[in-house]
Amino acid sequence: MIDYRKPANVPVWTLTTRDVQVPKVFGGGPMTAERLDELRGVLAALADQPIATLEAHPLPEKLDRSKGIALGAASPLAEHLSQLITESAKTSATAATATASGETLCRVVVPAKVAAEFGQGLVTWMEPKGSAGGFFGDLVYSTTGKVAAKATLVPVSGAAAAGTVGGAGAGATAGAAAAGGTVLTVAAPLVLLAVAVGVSAHADRKRQQAIEHITDLLEQLQADKLDDEHSALNGCRPAIDKATAILLDQGRLGVSLGLDSAVHAIDTALSKADIRLARWRSALDKLPAGEPVEIGTLTEAFPGVDEQGGTFRTHLELASLAIALKRRVNVLQAVERAQSEPDNLFESFARALKDDERRLDELESGIAGVLMRLSTLELARPSSKRPVFTTGEVDRLLRSAYQLRSLGEGVALNGRPTDVAIEIARDRDGSVVVFPALPAEV
Repeated sequence: MIDYRKPANVPVWTLTTRDVQVPKVFGGGPMTAERLDELRGVLAALADQPIATLEAHPLPEKLDRSKGIALGAASPLAEHLSQLITESAKTSATAATATASGETLCRVVVPAKVAAEFGQGLVTWMEPKGSAGGFFGDLVYSTTGKVAAKATLVPVSGAAAAGTVGGAGAGATAGAAAAGGTVLTVAAPLVLLAVAVGVSAHADRKRQQAIEHITDLLEQLQADKLDDEHSALNGCRPAIDKATAILLDQGRLGVSLGLDSAVHAIDTALSKADIRLARWRSALDKLPAGEPVEIGTLTEAFPGVDEQGGTFRTHLELASLAIALKRRVNVLQAVERAQSEPDNLFESFARALKDDERRLDELESGIAGVLMRLSTLELARPSSKRPVFTTGEVDRLLRSAYQLRSLGEGVALNGRPTDVAIEIARDRDGSVVVFPALPAEV
């Protein structure tokens, strides 16, 4: 059993996607986690290419791997990670000691400046406190919740392994560059694939949550049309899963996978979400400004808004499911494009994601705006000729007010971008499990 209270020397690599010139900021000695956070921001600000860091922590004994995406030892990501660790261990005693067992929990942190280029919706920047699966802090394992102590971080110097992202071409090499005295490991494929798999895992986690909510709601509603929408979207998962596995194992996507039909179903669902969003906005605009609203008037435009189950809430979850599935498809398309342009790996990847994410960001932001407006509405007393309310009317008014307020919980509008952390569990055989990308700080 790992003693999480025991301080340890943890190796940290500085990864970049191309040769860059930056001032000497690390030095040769150990540093604290807080100091690393500061230096990461400095490097991101000074360099004109993406710079990330990778830490290698002890692998927790109990680890829930079901939330991540598993990749074999022969997959490009696993191979690049193994090469980096193996070559670094030859020249760094800290790296050799920390990775001697073959089992490590690697943590890739992408600075906020770089992560913001991927689109704000790729990662939920500000997870609601207390939410399941949230990232807890710099050196607290998100996968177990156990405190991993304030370890001493030791920069790793020396050459990294040379390699390519399986057939991507010579432009995807990894090596060491002493830029301005700061040793940087040029590892474009490793950074790209870590981000791609982490983002895909994050999107799939959101999909799972949406599926669970929709299933519960449909059991209450028994609505055939909404059930058909749910089935069409859920039926897209096998094609996306197969495409993800093939692409991340260096294969080529083909028509036989059924990805085209899956994308069509997702785009159809997103179109319905756009239409519903426009109707919701219009309905809110028609309400008298600054005046209380009767429950009956509100439920005409938002059926079931005052209940835990209801058509409105099911529409919200269907939109969330469609967005999550589309994000996974976007990552697949971006990785495919990046791998087809070996001399422009990371730039192509970021550009593809940014272009495709704009519509999803706008849709998600629009829905968040509707929820915030609904949560601030004041409910009016129901019209009645009776001088007093019945107990049932009072209970419904109180319950409805609570349900409306709850719509605004956890809704973040234009949240502040933070560093993005991606955890990778590496086993002795070299296989890896990549966990959902999450904020590096909450």
